Amino acid sequence: MKREFFVFIEKDEDGFFVGEVPQIRACYAQGRTLDELMENITEVIEMCIEEEHDMSIHSAFVGVQKVLIDDKTAYA
Repeated sequence: MKREFFVFIEKDEDGFFVGEVPQIRACYAQGRTLDELMENITEVIEMCIEEEHDMSIHSAFVGVQKVLIDDKTAYA
């Protein structure tokens, strides 16, 4: 059986890609490239699944929303 997980990806100030799996508490990885990040996060997810009895799977991922804030308001 295959399970689907979502990965939030950001680029940090040092240029590394950082990924977080919102369905699994404390499931993070990083990589110099997106490919390296995805290899690393896949390995971390697999380790978490192996220890599933100790893992907290959060509720199902729903989505991401964009919020626009006026610059004048944000820096007032």
